[in-house]
Amino acid sequence: MSMQAPVRDVIDTVNEPRQPFGLPLGSIRGVMALLICGFFWLVLLWPGEQIVKPLLGHFFLLALVLMAFASSPSPRQEGEGSPFLPWILRVLFVGGSVAVVLFCLFQYPDRLQYRLTPDPEEFRLWWGPFLATMSVGFAAGLFVRFVLGREHPLFQTFRAWLSVVGLVMLTLEIALFVMFTTSENRQSADFLRYWQSVELAFVSAYFGTRA
Repeated sequence: MSMQAPVRDVIDTVNEPRQPFGLPLGSIRGVMALLICGFFWLVLLWPGEQIVKPLLGHFFLLALVLMAFASSPSPRQEGEGSPFLPWILRVLFVGGSVAVVLFCLFQYPDRLQYRLTPDPEEFRLWWGPFLATMSVGFAAGLFVRFVLGREHPLFQTFRAWLSVVGLVMLTLEIALFVMFTTSENRQSADFLRYWQSVELAFVSAYFGTRA
């Protein structure tokens, strides 16, 4: 009679990939929301009277976040993970935004309108490419989910890599913005816009897989 140890809920991280970094469902979207909103916090809190405006692509990213928070099922509804961390991230997202807005409203009331108004020239030239990039990325994420299905290991791997690339690009963009924000070089501004086009494709594709 063979003596075999019972197999206990072994997670195959290769053939059955789960949430990136082992985080509960909704955490990646929460971290992305903090990074996206943190960019606006940075613009509002940037010291001095220097001309600092958020890049137009970030308004499209924020629209993705708002749509996700308004329509996505909760972790408890989907039966995965713990809702604690995602809700903490939501509290930080909302609470941090309210705190920054109130601070600027009382300390620098002109900043809210001036710094959060997109550059008209950038809007004229880039709203079309940004909208197209976001739409194509989101549709691609939805299409892959439809073809493979939510539970397919290949789809889960694809979604996990999208989240990792999106998080890295969002983090690097903040660093690039800080580096280039005082630069008068036109090429640096164009580089950030092309960067945002690629970033929008990855981030919107991830939100598409989660829609």
